[in-house]
Amino acid sequence: MSSPRQDDIDAIAKAELDQMAAGNVLWRKRVLEGPSDSWVTVDGKKVLMLCSNNYLNLANNPELKLEAIKALAEYGVGSGAVRVISGTMKIHVQLEEELARFKEAQATITFQSGFATNLGVIPTLIGEGDVAVSDELNHGSIIDGIRMSKAERRVYGHCDMESLKEALEGASSFRRVLIITDAVFSMDGDIAPIPEIVKLAEAYASITYVDDAHGEGVLGDLGRGVVNHFRLQGRVDVEMGTFSKAFGCVGGYVAGSKVLCDYLFNKVRPFLLSGSHPPAVAAANLAAVRYVQEHPELFVTLWRNTAYFKEGLGKLGFDTGRSQTPITPVIVGDSGKAQALAQGLFEEGAFVTPIVYPMVTKDRARVRTIVTAGHTQADLDFALSKFERVGRKLGIV
Repeated sequence: MSSPRQDDIDAIAKAELDQMAAGNVLWRKRVLEGPSDSWVTVDGKKVLMLCSNNYLNLANNPELKLEAIKALAEYGVGSGAVRVISGTMKIHVQLEEELARFKEAQATITFQSGFATNLGVIPTLIGEGDVAVSDELNHGSIIDGIRMSKAERRVYGHCDMESLKEALEGASSFRRVLIITDAVFSMDGDIAPIPEIVKLAEAYASITYVDDAHGEGVLGDLGRGVVNHFRLQGRVDVEMGTFSKAFGCVGGYVAGSKVLCDYLFNKVRPFLLSGSHPPAVAAANLAAVRYVQEHPELFVTLWRNTAYFKEGLGKLGFDTGRSQTPITPVIVGDSGKAQALAQGLFEEGAFVTPIVYPMVTKDRARVRTIVTAGHTQADLDFALSKFERVGRKLGIV
């Protein structure tokens, strides 16, 4: 028998869920019954995967799996502690050293996830008496990190440099000014104007923090990220990235100066108070960083597939917004239509996810697609044929 308090909580939760369902913004749980790959089994049905962040198709890579298995045998299933006590294993150090070389940085520090990275690092860098100047479409982890910091927040228009400049005016009265932006915006696939942001940061004596979660492994030489892409090495103070997307594994990190990384090692609360990565995870991350440097063909295939799929959707008449990357939204406007498009495609054998309010504004609902280096042209032709069929049925095209 539940307690009266539990009954109250359940009643509140059910009312909220009913409201979400009525507004077509309730998430439907889909269950993956095997590894993430180009073709997967979801809820018992074989479908083409078009909504993972597995850009380079490394999540089921045999070499990465082998390295994880070897680390499991050598180090066990867990570290037994947080990094600063006894949870720093040799494999964690090897990963951070290899990652620093890859990023062309003095040092790196790794975290349990990308979200934990932003949630912990941002409040470590700024606090009361400081100001964070943030793009209006930044990821939720950035927004929450700023809230946790207790710094003042100024929001500038999306990728609008005049708006950013206005937000920076008068900011010299604060102790520190942090300009923070996604590198690639996860719902639209557009790239932040990092060169212009860096120029303004230098002009206004501000710290630059770039969340490269969706640029890492996608942009730059061998996927080194947006800073490399724009040839801005040494001019961005904090480069944040993840292992959970193009690298096919899990975790977050910061690349920067050795002093910065030593400081974060000693100050970031999620790092200090959470168990370190299991050794198999660290080994898989390390293998992924090495693998991408040895296989430049992955990036050629990824971008060839991206161009082919975008062009195909455009010819069919779909609205793909302002995307410049493999993230390709198919914008339909209404949440109910986005849900119907996703369900119709699933029934036809193509797996996409509807993205609805509050992840996007109420009039910009969409399905978000991401093609990978693992897709063949036949896969993409299959996907385009299903988009055409369901899109025409729903009156989208």
